[in-house]
Amino acid sequence: MSETIIRRMRLKDVDQVAALEEATFARPWSRESFRQELTRNVAARYLVAEEGGRVIGYAGAWIILDESHITNIAVAEEARGRGVGRKLTEELLRILSNLGASYATLEVRVSNLRAQNLYKSLGFLSVGKRKRYYEDNDEDAFLMVCEHMPEADPEFTEEPWIEKEEEA
Repeated sequence: MSETIIRRMRLKDVDQVAALEEATFARPWSRESFRQELTRNVAARYLVAEEGGRVIGYAGAWIILDESHITNIAVAEEARGRGVGRKLTEELLRILSNLGASYATLEVRVSNLRAQNLYKSLGFLSVGKRKRYYEDNDEDAFLMVCEHMPEADPEFTEEPWIEKEEEA
């Protein structure tokens, strides 16, 4: 097995990310949604986990001022249980903290105990329930928040996240 690399998502990753999204979620985001996140949404930050040139996971968030919201996290079925989701989430939280986020929120299915346990182990607390949040089956979601973000790196600098279409 090759090394897992966590890196910034690029336009060249969109096809693999969209395929993973479709394999993971009942109501997947479209390929175009991910493309727009990378080319138009200045609040968006997305990472991928890559092994041997193949995307095996991704995570994304939006950040506005000191607020951040994790939008998506997915790991390929064959890569689950190996810490890929943890690595992605930890790195995403680090980036959000470096950008000034004082907390992060997310929603998770009440039936997704594996994800809930991961988030709890990273300091997230369940603070509420969103009734019938998931449109595919009307399942409720727990609203979770992490108020203990990683320490910000005073030396952190960031290259622009918005990509031009021709860079793909």
